[in-house]
Formats: sequence, C-alpha cells, structure tokens
Amino acid sequence: RRAFSTAPNPLAEKVHQDIVDMQDAGTFKTERVITTPQRANIEVNTRKGAVLNMCANNYLGLSAHPELIQAAKDAMDTHGLGLSSVRFICGTQDMHVELEKKISEFHKKEDTILYPSCFDANAGFFEAVLTKEDAIISDALNHASIIDGIRLCKAQRLRFDHMCMKSLEEKLIEAKDARIKMIATDGVFSMDGDIAPLKEICDLADSHGAYVFVDECHATGFIGKTGRGTPELCGVEDRVLVINSTLGKALGGATGGYTTGPSELISLLRNKSRPYLFSNTLAPAVVGASLKVFEMISEDTSLRDKLESNTRFFRETLGQYGFDVAGDPACPIAPVMLGDARLAADFADEMLELGVYVIGFSYPVVPKGKARIRTQISAAHSEEQLQHAIDAFVEVGRKKGVIS
Repeated sequence: RRAFSTAPNPLAEKVHQDIVDMQDAGTFKTERVITTPQRANIEVNTRKGAVLNMCANNYLGLSAHPELIQAAKDAMDTHGLGLSSVRFICGTQDMHVELEKKISEFHKKEDTILYPSCFDANAGFFEAVLTKEDAIISDALNHASIIDGIRLCKAQRLRFDHMCMKSLEEKLIEAKDARIKMIATDGVFSMDGDIAPLKEICDLADSHGAYVFVDECHATGFIGKTGRGTPELCGVEDRVLVINSTLGKALGGATGGYTTGPSELISLLRNKSRPYLFSNTLAPAVVGASLKVFEMISEDTSLRDKLESNTRFFRETLGQYGFDVAGDPACPIAPVMLGDARLAADFADEMLELGVYVIGFSYPVVPKGKARIRTQISAAHSEEQLQHAIDAFVEVGRKKGVIS
C-alpha cells in the first residue's frame, strides 16, 4: 500500500497542514461508532448504556422497522444479493421496474429512474439534459450534490440569494436569452430547516418561461398532508417538472435515489446519465424494502402525523428557553444556532455525556460563523425522550452561557 514517506513531500506537507488547520479551528471531524441499529435509542462504543439519537435522517422511524427488514430478507431470497451489472446490460429486474412505477404514482409523475443515491441522481441530471445554450438558476444554499451536478454541466450558471424571490427574478431576467431556463432548489434545506417557497418560485418560473427542479431528500414521506413533499405542501405538484429524492432518509434509511418526471426526460436520462450508466443497479434487498415503504406511507399517514406533533412540541419548548432555533416551524430539522465552531463541538460532547447524541456542524458544512447543533426529530421519539433532550440542552446551554 502506498503511503507518505519521510522524504520531502509537498503533498504530505499540504495534507498535514490542512488537518492541523482544521484541528486548530475546531472544524476537524471525528466519527462516533454506533454499535446498534439506527433508532431513537442507540449505543456508541465510547460509553456504556443507550443514548438518545437526535441527529439522524430517520424522520419516520423506519430504519430498523421489522416489516422492512423482513421485506429486504424476502427480496434477497427471491432476487439474490446483487446484480453485478449496470441496468442496461443485465441489471434490471422486475422489482426495479415495479419500484419505479410505485415512486411515479406516489409523486404523480409519468416515470422514474433509480440511482445508487440521490447524490448520483443530482450528479447525473444537469449534464445529461442541459448544454451551453441553457441556464441553471440555483439557490445559494442548495445541497452540495446539486452544486456538484451543476458544475458538471456546460449551461450558464446563476445563483440567487437564499429563498429571495427578488434575487431569483433578477437572475431569470439575466438568463432571458437562454434556450432553457431551469430553476434548481432544495425543497427542504438540510442544514437550515428552511422550506422553499415553491408557489412563488413556480409563479416566477411561469412568468419567465422557466422549469422547476426540486430536491426532496429531506421532505419525501413526511412534508405535506400525505407526505408527498414540498410540492404537495405548497400546492404545486403539477407545476414542478422534476423531483429528485432519496430512499436513504425517511424511507427506510438504507441507500438509493431517484429522479421522477416526464417520461421522455426519464428516457433521456436512461441513455445519457453517467451515474446511471456506469454504476451497479440498486440491490434487491433495498428495492424490496423500498416497495414496502411506499406501500406503508401511501396507505397510512400516522407516522407523518406523529412526526408533525413531535416537531411542534420540540421546537416550541426549546424556543421558550431562549435558544435560537432556526428554520421553518413545521420542519423536523431544528438547528440550534451557536455561531462558534469550537463551542458547537464542545456543546455536542457535553450533550453526549448527558445521554443525548447530537453533532456540532461547522465550516465547511455550513458557512463560517454559523456553527450549530442540528437536531432532527423522528416519529420514533416519544414526548418523554424529547423532553430529556430539551433538559440536556438547557443544562449545557446555561453552563456555557448560551442561555440565561
């Protein structure tokens, strides 16, 4: 195995200095090791006993659901472990086609294409669809996968201020001569808990002859009356052209992503989207479990309703103590803003000592000076568990002078 030697080595020196700089700034990240399935109470290898997990994307509490585990096992029994192939060679099974149909029906779109992750879906969309004759107008706080996908594309790139409709309209006017104008936005912004104003975005799109692309990774399954995401919440399901989302968060938490939209556009992606063409097909276990997920959330909204109730209780109660809880009041992503990176890291460590698992987020994941503890609420949390988390926040917050 190749490793850095003791001889003069500019790459080794640069890597070492980067790590030292991050450590000095309090932004160097270490990974805690979990020894249990993902659920409301988990165990980590650095302490005895269970801790309350307040930072998973497990919004509906399905990551260790017994029915999904059984569906995954059943799929392996009938369809094997993997396909050892990309889709267009010999990697498409009947269950992949069935899942794509289920997703299309759920989002009320014509067709769907599966990817290994939504990062791949975002990486594969823009380059396959748009060229230098076109323009992409992107929210300034869009997820890194959207940004990277746009960078792969030769289209003109414009960025509008976060959720600012005046700025968006200015950029649409600037792109007026483009053949295709595509507005790209997250539906829910994962670091801030903001919900995009999709009605206003669609209104501007209509006025300027643009199309709307929405990443729904932190919305599918629980935002909106029946969990169909921000287009449902904002009443614009028929006005959003393309939805990209994931199977790896609320919908079981395993892996996998997808693009859903017009059938001809999906057909184009099957022929041109590089992450689809050059990546192994989604494993049967994930597909089997995902089929069960869409069956569950299409028939019953009780988990989504519980999450809504939990979110309201946690946000309102924590805010009463004087914490700066950012984001939309209806969003289960509840960032507790602290500002300083080292404060956020130390705060998270002391929370763990009190039995609450949270992570401090700082640059480059969020802008400098905007460090935070990003809490995420789950339908699996009980009100008693959420109160325990609030009590821990108050204890550490007072100790560190964040609240009085």
